[in-house]
Amino acid sequence: MKRAIYFIAFILFLGAMSCSEDFTNNPREDVQDITTFFLEEENVEQAVIGVYDLMQYNYSRDWHSAFFVKLLPGDDANAAGGNSNDQPQLQDIDDYANVATSNPSIESVWNLFYRTIAMSNLIIENLADSNVSNKDRAIAEAKFFRAWCYFELTTMFGDIPLRLTVPKGAQDFGLKKSTRALVYEAIEADLNEAIANLPEKSAIADPFRVSKGTAQAVMGKVLVFQEKYSEAIPFFQSVINNPSHDLESNIEDVWSVNNEFGTESLLEIGFISTSGRDWGNIAWGGRNESNLHIQLMGPRGDGIFGVDPVGLLNGWGFNLPTSKLANTFDAAGDTQRKRATLMTESELIAAGGSVDASVATGGVIWDYEGSIRIKYATKAEDTSSDGVRELNYSTNFRLLRYAEVLLLAAEAYNMSGNDPQARIELNKVRNRAGLADVPTTTSGTDLFDAIVNEKFLELAHEGQRFWDLVRWGRAATELAGTGYTNKNNLYPIPQTEIDKNSELTAADQNPGY
Repeated sequence: MKRAIYFIAFILFLGAMSCSEDFTNNPREDVQDITTFFLEEENVEQAVIGVYDLMQYNYSRDWHSAFFVKLLPGDDANAAGGNSNDQPQLQDIDDYANVATSNPSIESVWNLFYRTIAMSNLIIENLADSNVSNKDRAIAEAKFFRAWCYFELTTMFGDIPLRLTVPKGAQDFGLKKSTRALVYEAIEADLNEAIANLPEKSAIADPFRVSKGTAQAVMGKVLVFQEKYSEAIPFFQSVINNPSHDLESNIEDVWSVNNEFGTESLLEIGFISTSGRDWGNIAWGGRNESNLHIQLMGPRGDGIFGVDPVGLLNGWGFNLPTSKLANTFDAAGDTQRKRATLMTESELIAAGGSVDASVATGGVIWDYEGSIRIKYATKAEDTSSDGVRELNYSTNFRLLRYAEVLLLAAEAYNMSGNDPQARIELNKVRNRAGLADVPTTTSGTDLFDAIVNEKFLELAHEGQRFWDLVRWGRAATELAGTGYTNKNNLYPIPQTEIDKNSELTAADQNPGY
């Protein structure tokens, strides 16, 4: 059964992030004394749950979530929406050319990840000399999420400020950028401590919480991103050898409401459909507990897509699949996984649905290339049965899956010269999708190409594709003709950060912005 992660108001934590002189010099009256707060095990537990709350917000903040910002530059989905001016900051990310240093979605992602890091730092620092019984696990969870946030940030922004302590006063808020290499060192240190102190998945009562295997999988991924392939393999193998982790036997079950926090899930963000949001109490820019993004990504209504016959509800039409993705599924003969990922126009019409471009703006369905989304689709079973259904989706975001671990392991083995083992891990994912083993003669670069293609299909619409293309040096080829240039390999440091951070100047901006 799903356990809801409820938002907790930690004013004392928000105070720790404020650089106001008034806060520094005049204690507030509406907060608990932080010197005593962490002496109680229950408070420590609340603080850790507060980090999970912030993680939920990072990936679900209406138009500005990390889910959107990571997905849009890839070649597996288009921004879409109502027209070319619908959420222009997202259209700009999707189209590459006009990404501004003031882009509000990019700025929000930056700020929210650093807010989560600030909460994690507060927990780590205040538990350092504590004797509470849940100290080690709390620190391990806080260090895991600090590592996760820094990994996301350095992937998207490159060299970034690395804050590992709580500022003591306003004068401490200025912070220079650290190199990506130093950020990776800090990430690895945090993950090593998390691995040492997190419980196994089989020992966790609350399924939304991270396990030792989660931290091992992320460590392996971090090492692969640094091309430390042989070092990554033991971490992946620990996850693979653990019977708590496995593939769902049916690819469609991965996304089912009945398989949340299942055997394939390593890191999952939970949502609920019972918060009763309606047009009078929806918190735009705020926290809702339901997954509004499912509505944002559902097939556009207004008479454009008729989807009732295929069991879907209408949405607002963002993140439509590309024709490149649909064609790659077809070229691979990949029918099962395609069915779990997208539905072509011909398939929709054959099932009794409809498509009417004439009622769209200008008679054209913006960014539509012939398919609608099935992965993270607007399914009636995932929302409330009464009230305003489009504001109450419970669909969880699967941020890290066992299938990705297998594909990362295949890459690491291939790059380390162990192609037989690489084929074993790759074939596990292929076989689950109903595909045959790759030939035993497939090796070297050809095997790497097979892994790249498999990852495109398996992780479509999960926000990984673009960042893989960048690290593989394949973005220029795969994204030719889209407006992409090398400057798009990183997002701009938000101008607000440069303006407010006394240790940053215009010279610290990423190239090309």
